[in-house]
Amino acid sequence: MSEAERLNADCQAALLDRAALQRAMHREGELWRSLVTERCQHLFADVPVFITAVQMRQMREVIDAVERVVMLPGWGVPPPQPPLLNPLPQAGEEANVKSNFQSLGVFFGYDFHLNSDGAHLIEINSNAGGGFLNALLLDSQRETAWPGEAPVHAEVSKHGSSPFDTSGRTDVSLNNVFLEMFRNEWRLERGEATLHSVAIVDEQPEAQYLYPEFLLAQRMFERAGIAAYIADPAALHSRDEGVYLDGQKIDLVYNRLTDFSLQQHPVLRQAYLEGSTVVTPGPAHYARYADKRNLARLTDAEALRTLGASETDIAILQAGVPQTRLVEAADQEQWWQERKQWFFKPATGFGSKGSYSGAKLTHRVFEEIMRGGYVAQRMAAPGERMVCAEGAEPQPLKYDVRCYVYDGRVQLVAARLYQGQTTNFRTPGGGFAPVCLVE
Repeated sequence: MSEAERLNADCQAALLDRAALQRAMHREGELWRSLVTERCQHLFADVPVFITAVQMRQMREVIDAVERVVMLPGWGVPPPQPPLLNPLPQAGEEANVKSNFQSLGVFFGYDFHLNSDGAHLIEINSNAGGGFLNALLLDSQRETAWPGEAPVHAEVSKHGSSPFDTSGRTDVSLNNVFLEMFRNEWRLERGEATLHSVAIVDEQPEAQYLYPEFLLAQRMFERAGIAAYIADPAALHSRDEGVYLDGQKIDLVYNRLTDFSLQQHPVLRQAYLEGSTVVTPGPAHYARYADKRNLARLTDAEALRTLGASETDIAILQAGVPQTRLVEAADQEQWWQERKQWFFKPATGFGSKGSYSGAKLTHRVFEEIMRGGYVAQRMAAPGERMVCAEGAEPQPLKYDVRCYVYDGRVQLVAARLYQGQTTNFRTPGGGFAPVCLVE
């Protein structure tokens, strides 16, 4: 048993300093703290998660291989794929609609399951939530003595635009790293023009579970002298020179929508396609990275060779990404017989919505999956962390590890503890957790 496994199996090995976290939350204002306390009772876990240096290296290798493969010339032109119940443009079509886009896309989330067989990439998100909340969590625990070290690696941008070269350090201000990321998105599209205004956009934002994070992002921009608004896309309107909100021109949209193609939001989509407003992340970012049909391409060795991927990258992806296939009704009998080996996900889904473990499928749900729009990924068991939630017996919770990535570099590593089939922020003792690296 590794030291990380031993620590994860002991619910008393390390505990979150709740008092320190409460002080950090108070600093954001009583209204903000009350909002989190009342709405998000299981937002932050009771314990950190421990991982090994080998697991961290495996995750980095997979991320690097993905970043190289999705930049190959042929990646934007995928083979024909089965139709979706809720159709989106195919990855190549969407990525090529705006082929001259320069922005890189903020807050990619590479989600991994870690187990005795290594690190397994289960999906990529193009607008991963939690970055600001995890920054607050980590900042609150700076004085807490835990084994190992927190693997916060806010690495310098490949473009050299970030002033931070902080690999291996835990004293970096992640909010400064995040601010620089948004500034870089603006520079890539607008050069040296001044960024005056940002809109953080989602449907009914105040009703969103992670609305407290929107408020943290807003304050980060405002502290930097950038006007920041939280808005429903329905409140946006277009003029010849761009998108406006209540008479205020919006320079940049921090896009938190789960309508990844923006088809349901024509004002924002048109501004994105015309380039009149910088939208990050945008449809092309999603199509290139996060459409789950891409997981099938990343695990198809022959298709990768045809694209020109190196044998080294193919080997890394074969080992680090569970086999993923497009689900077709023609194979219905085989899928039913093998269902316990697979996890089924809607190709354009988000937040685990509509995802099912094959072992727990009912006939009704299976029939729905067979109608199309799903991918199946071979089961890769998540890691487990023992938790002693207040008033409850010690119990193991599952965890996944999310690497927040910008420009191919890891900014932050965090875990999510949960019970059930998928992450849910409803488990006592569960939620976002710091990740500690131990030898």
